[in-house]
Amino acid sequence: MGSLENGVLPLKRDPLLKSSSRNERNNSFVQRPRSRFTRFMVLKKLDYLQWICAVAVFIFFMFVFQMLLPLSTVEKDGVDFLKQKEDNLGVGGELKNLLKEIGGLDFGEGVKFEPTKLLLKFQRDNGDVNNVGFGGSRRVVRFGHRKPQLAFVFADLLVDPQQLLMVTVAAALKAIGYEIEVYSLEDGPVHAVWENVGVPVNVVESSGDTKIVIDWLNYDAILVTSLEAKDVVSGLLQEPFKSLPLIWIVHEKALATRFKNYVSNGQVELIDNWKAVFNRATVVVFPNHALPMFYAAFDAGNYFVIPGSPCGACKLDNSTTVLQESLRVNMNIEDRDFVIAITGSQFLYKGLWLEHALVLQALSPLLAEFPVDDGLSPRLRIIILSQDLTGNYSEAIKGIASNLNYPSGSVNHAAIDEDVHNVLSIADIVIYGSFLEEQSFPDILIKAMCFEKPIVAPDLSIIKKFVDDKINGYLFPKENIKALTQIMLQLVSKGRLSSLTHNIASFGKHTAKNMMVLESVEGYASLVENVLNLPSEVASPRAVSEIPSNIKTEWQWHLFEAIADRKYVNRTLRIYHFLDKVEKRWNCTVKESSADVVADDTFLYSIWEEERSIQIAAAKKRREDGELRDRSEQPRGTWEDVYRSAKKADRNRNDLHERDDGELERTGQPLCVYEPYFGQGAWPFLHCGPLYRGLGLSTKGRRSRTDDIDAPSRLPLLSIPYYRDALGDFGAFFAIANRIDRVHKNAWIGFSSWRSTAKKASLSKAAEVALLDDIQAHRHGDALYFWVRMDKDPRNPMQQDFWTFCDAINAGNCKIAFSDALKKMYGVKDNSTSLPPMPVDGDSWSVMHSWSMPTKSFVEFVMFSRMFVDALDAQVYDEHHQSGLCYLSLSKDKHCYSRVLELLVNVWAYHSARRMVYIDPTTGTIQEQHDFKSRRGKMWIKWFNYNTLKAMDEDLAEEADSDHRKQRWLWPSTGEVFWQGMYEKERSQMRRQKEKRKQKSKDKIQRIKNRTHQKALGKYVKPSPENETVNNTDSIVAATKLLR
Repeated sequence: MGSLENGVLPLKRDPLLKSSSRNERNNSFVQRPRSRFTRFMVLKKLDYLQWICAVAVFIFFMFVFQMLLPLSTVEKDGVDFLKQKEDNLGVGGELKNLLKEIGGLDFGEGVKFEPTKLLLKFQRDNGDVNNVGFGGSRRVVRFGHRKPQLAFVFADLLVDPQQLLMVTVAAALKAIGYEIEVYSLEDGPVHAVWENVGVPVNVVESSGDTKIVIDWLNYDAILVTSLEAKDVVSGLLQEPFKSLPLIWIVHEKALATRFKNYVSNGQVELIDNWKAVFNRATVVVFPNHALPMFYAAFDAGNYFVIPGSPCGACKLDNSTTVLQESLRVNMNIEDRDFVIAITGSQFLYKGLWLEHALVLQALSPLLAEFPVDDGLSPRLRIIILSQDLTGNYSEAIKGIASNLNYPSGSVNHAAIDEDVHNVLSIADIVIYGSFLEEQSFPDILIKAMCFEKPIVAPDLSIIKKFVDDKINGYLFPKENIKALTQIMLQLVSKGRLSSLTHNIASFGKHTAKNMMVLESVEGYASLVENVLNLPSEVASPRAVSEIPSNIKTEWQWHLFEAIADRKYVNRTLRIYHFLDKVEKRWNCTVKESSADVVADDTFLYSIWEEERSIQIAAAKKRREDGELRDRSEQPRGTWEDVYRSAKKADRNRNDLHERDDGELERTGQPLCVYEPYFGQGAWPFLHCGPLYRGLGLSTKGRRSRTDDIDAPSRLPLLSIPYYRDALGDFGAFFAIANRIDRVHKNAWIGFSSWRSTAKKASLSKAAEVALLDDIQAHRHGDALYFWVRMDKDPRNPMQQDFWTFCDAINAGNCKIAFSDALKKMYGVKDNSTSLPPMPVDGDSWSVMHSWSMPTKSFVEFVMFSRMFVDALDAQVYDEHHQSGLCYLSLSKDKHCYSRVLELLVNVWAYHSARRMVYIDPTTGTIQEQHDFKSRRGKMWIKWFNYNTLKAMDEDLAEEADSDHRKQRWLWPSTGEVFWQGMYEKERSQMRRQKEKRKQKSKDKIQRIKNRTHQKALGKYVKPSPENETVNNTDSIVAATKLLR
């Protein structure tokens, strides 16, 4: 097989080959040496008909394949097109030969960007939302008490086209019901523009080493502009902001051009970092269809194009100070010269050579208008703006011009990325020389029109949409390039443009100044609408069609007229500086990590020796202690004492750690406040004082060098992502309550959400002192202290009552969920929807899990909550786990019933006859809420009594301990399962083990006693000397008798 694949003949020759070789030697002058393929065909005696059929089938399939290719049609049309132009224009033989040598041309007709994955995702999400339906009386409802909140993030507030674009988009979004807030990493003159629009502005001072501390969960979506805001996007890679909708608008091409350098330099980690940032965005928006092609290496299926940007118009307003005379001198062009700029598509394809050649051929008749011999007459200068495809494109252009008899130096090539502004500013007329049908209007034509230059372009569909022939530009049929010659002869007379042409150019400038505003504004409004998943308390924005017409027809130029310094910022230069900083920062990080590795390798041996000596000393000490312990008498005690000591030692084995100062300070205080968090994004909002202790809901996202509690290790249920998200902070309550005496030693316990710190609603120093003083003085006894009020919650702007607010944040189904859960929990089979009354008495309730209570009361509350959560989970799990839909939310939501649990502590505290005390988080003022006098006759005390809940808890524990349900059951996984029978069962088991050991000992002793012993065979007793003499005498006498 290997020889056949490599094209090498086998070493063993065929007999036919041997005979043929002999014939060749004999008839060397008669026969011609055959090739290897001929020998194979002849000597193997293959059927010629089979070969002919195989070749015919191969040619047929190749023909069909070429017919189906998009480019095949383009190439055929291109050849016919070239032939037609040669016939019409009389292209000389030299040009024909040159174009024939190019060969393999394509004209980019197959290049098209379609965001298929993203559109399918939007369609699927909209279909899921529209088809939401639940059985019975469960119908999701939108209350709409507040407007959708959007955050716009900028790298700076300097004057540039992106600021004009986003101000216009913001004005349109505000008109249809959005609230917008602006964040910027650097201040600038556009700050006043945003304030005039009615948008608050926050300037965030940030650098590469400091993180941006913002609670992004306050917003329903985030729009980030420019690559310079990468640090913001990187911060959104962490939980809990990872699933927040993010729209990243990228206008720059600089990163795409540097990607090749990153690959060649082997900067894989830097590339992966950029890819992760691009993947984090829900949608990456580009202003044209060429940029997605350039950024194809970072594509994660989330690219989207919204055409339209005022970049050309903005650059026009800031380029009026450019002196054309100096530019002409720098480019070796005299004032009397007539300059024609030929531009084209941003895409790169081989057909550009042909298009430029045809345009130059069409312009060749203009040479008669510009005599070369006359030194005082204007000269014709043609500059072709394009990408350099091969590295020597300038020489190719000069060769084509020479074949077309252009004077030497009259046709030049310029790089479009470097000289586009300079060339357009000195050009007298601009010709668009590409025949590719593009999806968006060419940006370079907008720039030329803004420079008030007359444009001549083929009648492509996207160009005809905005350019009217002889009104704001000139159009010629793309099938008849000869029309370009006629147009140019009409525009140019005696080396100058006609007055009509100047008027058309001025109309073109007016058109370009507000081009594609409608497409841009409606595109962003539709995109935001598709990306958002609004909660039920948020009002839906109005339709995109209701945007005022004055916003959709022109950019908001008038808002920038008041800025004194409207000088255009060089955004490209800033982007390059920013990328240099990122690369430098990344290189420094790599060097530091490598230096650490080298340092570790250097001191590895010494560290190993020190550790080895420590281990040897510890082993010696343990051996000595063991020997001393064996020599001394040890009090044994009873088996129960030994059993308890063994369990205690096993329990404390994993809890041995060096106590830090914070833990030592917490040991002697009455209260410890736990702060549940999920992910690194919440770290900046956590407290570091001795009163607080972190509680990580995920092992990966825990803070290092702190004594934060790992919730999943204390409650394995939180290792399941579904329940970690569904329970939210309530999972932290279950984790702490599970064998609480092992982690919590204080008489009071409290919880504070990190989001309350972000909202500046956490306890101040004065409030902390006031709370501790009130607890130690026992002024309110067994009470629930809370410091985040429901009536000040941003979700409750209308100051609604308890149950109405709960319905508003749970799609109108909070009452139904509470009622069904309580009925299942207490075993009530009534069909009524009775609820515990939560009266409206002018006082407020607790929200956001920010409260404190005695530890004993907390254990009772968790006992009630476990049963309630189990009943609630039984209602929603099946549907929510399968489809992601929950009747407590309008759309797919991971945090299904966490908003119901947020208010559960109020129901328990009110109806279990606990005092409810509000403490002002700023001043520390304490005020009791819902006093006992107003509660009389309204509390369901018998349902929330401790004895009732304890009996229910023991019943569930007994069932879990004995029956072992086969179906899914959440309650045993939420905490400790214990009832009195378990203690008795444990004692009886210990008793049985003790009796078993005793029985084994008795059996052993009995076996020893009953063991059969072999009897002694006898002993030899040495006779005394007297007996020995007598025996000897008797033997002598007997012998004498025998002799006789």
